[in-house]
Amino acid sequence: MELKLKTISSASIGAAIAKAERYRYLNEPEEAESICRDVLAVDPLNQMAQRILGLSITDQFSGGAKDRFNEAAAIFNALEEEYARSYYTGILHERHAKAQLRAERPAQAIAAELEEAMRHFENAERLRGRANDEAILRWNRCARLLETIPRPQSMEENVFESEEIPPHPSHNATAARVGRHH
Repeated sequence: MELKLKTISSASIGAAIAKAERYRYLNEPEEAESICRDVLAVDPLNQMAQRILGLSITDQFSGGAKDRFNEAAAIFNALEEEYARSYYTGILHERHAKAQLRAERPAQAIAAELEEAMRHFENAERLRGRANDEAILRWNRCARLLETIPRPQSMEENVFESEEIPPHPSHNATAARVGRHH
């Protein structure tokens, strides 16, 4: 039996969005997601519903292959305002990195996601309105998190570690003298 979803009234959109936000605060992103989909069925361009929907999807990230990264990216890329597209895409990458960190994924992948988030936050910072430092706050959090991730050494540093560096000639003389006295 196929169930046909019921449609909410246009007059209830504000209350539905408020309810979706509460469900996110209660850590019930699936409930928030469902409500946002109901709102978007009535008002497909509702920016607040799109933002909450995208955030609800990122709330469900586990760091695994089933994360709906591309779906959330498409939602955030469809936002009308350039600032919002940059800011929420930064959040997308930040949350993806944090989920990968919890799932103990490779440090390089986590670092790359955080760096991508920071690029989007820098763009949002350039586009921001007066007294809006949210992109700066997010950038700083990513920077602090990035500092805690063990980074692989560069190829140049690895070359020096793998090569044997011959001892200084004076060390040979010292070793020979020590060897004679023992």
